[in-house]
Order: sequence, then C-alpha cells, then structure tokens
Amino acid sequence: MPVTQTLIIATLFLVGAALYASVGHGGASSYLAVMALFNFTPAVMRPSALALNILVALIATFRFYRAGLCSWALFWPFAAGSVPAAFVGGAMTLPTRGYKIVVGVVLLYAALWMFRSAARASSVSARRPPLGSAVAAGVAIGLLSGLTGVGGGIFLSPLLLYMGWAETRATSAVAAPFILVNSIAGLSGQVGTLPRLPNEILYWGGAVLVGGWIGAAYGSAHAPPPVLRRLLAAVLVVAGVKLVLS
Repeated sequence: MPVTQTLIIATLFLVGAALYASVGHGGASSYLAVMALFNFTPAVMRPSALALNILVALIATFRFYRAGLCSWALFWPFAAGSVPAAFVGGAMTLPTRGYKIVVGVVLLYAALWMFRSAARASSVSARRPPLGSAVAAGVAIGLLSGLTGVGGGIFLSPLLLYMGWAETRATSAVAAPFILVNSIAGLSGQVGTLPRLPNEILYWGGAVLVGGWIGAAYGSAHAPPPVLRRLLAAVLVVAGVKLVLS
C-alpha cells in the first residue's frame, strides 16, 4: 500500500477514535466505513476493526475508571450475556444487506432521539435494570456485535439511556469495558477462520491509540452530558449511514 494512502487512513482512524472514545466507544463502525471506502475485503475489515477497537476501548475503560465513573454492578449482567454471544457471532458470517439496512435505520432513529434528548437534563435517578432483562439484552447485543464486527456500544448506549438505566456519562463508562470484552470475544470467534491483519495495522494502531487517548480524556473529564449526547448522536448517525449504504 502507498505511504500516502496509509497516512490518510491513519488520520481518518485517529479522528474516528477520538470521536468514539469521547463517548466510551471503540470506533469500529468508523474503521469499517473507512476501510470500505478504500475497498478492503471483508476478510480484512472485520478483524482489523475489532483489533483497533480493542486498543481504543482499553484506553477509554482506563480513563473512565480513573474518573470514578465505571459501575461493575451495571456492567456485568450485560457482559455475562454478551461475551459468549459475541464469540458465536464472530464465528458466523456477516449479516445480509437487508439486515444491515434494518439495523442502520434503527441506529438513525436512535441518533435522532439521542440528539433531541440532549436538550433535556440527564437523569440523576437512574434505576437498576432487571437482571434477566440485562442478560437477555446482552445476548442480543453480543450476537449483533459479533455478526457486524463492532463492539456493541452503538446498541448498548441508547438502550441504557432510553430505559433510564444510566445517565449519560455513566453510560459511556459502562460502554467502554463492554465494548472491550465484546471485541475480544468477537475477534476470538474468528480465530478458526484465520483472520488477516494488514501490515499497516501497526501504524493504524498507533493512530487510534493517540485519538482514543484524546477522546477518552475529553469525554471522561471535560464534556458536559448534553455534549456527550450530541457526540453519541453523531456516532450513531455515522454507524447507521454506514450500515445502510454498505
């Protein structure tokens, strides 16, 4: 691959990582979109996106944990259901175009709701989700995550906020470790298919580490909840458009 193209992709990855990490996400949807624009094959796209996702989600988890925002009680029921399902989804083929369109429309609707909700104060009296509902939601999200090659934050975050199970920054803090474990599980599920990582992954990994650190530092310490909701809406729009058009 030409050096210029490698640098352009690295720059786009850096920007995507910064935006996604600011809301506790790993950025897999943006990496997949960029690689699709440069005509990478699906065999390269999904494992590469998950590998980069792991790096950014690890940073985001660390930053939100250091900020005292992570909640193990909220995280573990969703993760318990999602991790094995993400492994299974990772071992399966990618979803059909019709499925991508449905998921993309759902994400665009969630983005609209999220942007509108930014004008309202975030909830300060979030209630604990029922255990069974959290585990069941985790299974569904994990399977979707493994199938699509993302970490699941684009599904978990709107669910937590819509159901009133967490306020905005707590949602971001839970999304980060959730994406981390799901990305690891999804990538592990692909081991049997011998996933291919391009040689340029080292440069791109460095780019997303820088972008992820900047975004997570901003989102965990400086961005007020309304800004986080608008950023999350932007994330969902990017993911939704990508899925509809891919």
